[in-house]
Amino acid sequence: MSPATPTRPEPVERATPLPRIRLLATGGTIAGAQTGGSRSYQAGAFSIDALIQAVPQLATLARLEVEQVAALGSQDMNEAIWLKLAARAEAALADPDIAAVVITHGTDTMEETGYFLNLTVHSPKPVVLVGAMRPATEISADGPMNLYNAVAVAASPDTRNRGVLVVANDEIHFAREVSKTNTTQVGTFKASHRGLAGLVHAGRLHLYAPPVLRHTTASEFSLAGLPALPRVDIVYAHAGMGRELIDAAVRAGAKGLVIAGVGDGNLNEAALTATAAAARAGVAVVRSSRTGGGVVERNIEVDDDALGFIASDELNPQKARVLLMLGLTRTADPRALQELFFTY
Repeated sequence: MSPATPTRPEPVERATPLPRIRLLATGGTIAGAQTGGSRSYQAGAFSIDALIQAVPQLATLARLEVEQVAALGSQDMNEAIWLKLAARAEAALADPDIAAVVITHGTDTMEETGYFLNLTVHSPKPVVLVGAMRPATEISADGPMNLYNAVAVAASPDTRNRGVLVVANDEIHFAREVSKTNTTQVGTFKASHRGLAGLVHAGRLHLYAPPVLRHTTASEFSLAGLPALPRVDIVYAHAGMGRELIDAAVRAGAKGLVIAGVGDGNLNEAALTATAAAARAGVAVVRSSRTGGGVVERNIEVDDDALGFIASDELNPQKARVLLMLGLTRTADPRALQELFFTY
């Protein structure tokens, strides 16, 4: 019997290198530690290195580079940190070796930070915000899986050109669309207009339609040389509302006002008189709604054309404030500002 013909060994495929991801940490409940009773905790108590060590599976998804930008609860987030985050994200994404940015953040103001970055970070690469509703020391903490899923979303090339994303509770949200809707539940984030950007199950992505409005690479807003953002205040409408808070905001130097109006962005006669006076004085006035959903249209019960007001369209008060601040860095013309609200 002749010897078997020797076979050539199959070539060994070289493993694809893991993507490099810059992780910018700002604190939040995801880095929180309980301080006393079963419910009290301190946000931002753990460093980002500690969070990563608690999820060793991250090493299978990406090579992480970490930077602690802040360590606070997101109720203390402010415009100065927004400017710093945008600059650090843009600097990271300008590096051709960096595939994406992940930002750990408290949930309280995550939707505002995410929308700000959606308008000011000019890169097609993924930017993903992630947080948690339960502190790291809580029973059944949601932070570790949220962080794992966020890195998986950021590491996927399929999430390029989709704008800034928020990942929580196995869901992927567009930063423009998402809002926090519950004080304590892990399913707090909802998108009232266009729905989910996708789902992520233990790192496996299911992506839906891409965003339809302008963002990131197509955004006209620039932070270059901008030391601070114009002051914009939100005034909450209610039955029996007076004009005092509106007048106080104008006296305090507000360049813009967002009215969290009742119903379709409505406000009573006293408030309407005050906001009309503010608009005549050059203060940009945006009518939004306190309802949590729906579109605020122009000229329905309020004559926006005559009064020089801006309708927020789909944006809730907190996001309307973000867009108005950025819009005021370019123009104070109410008609031009209105076009921004239809565009972004």
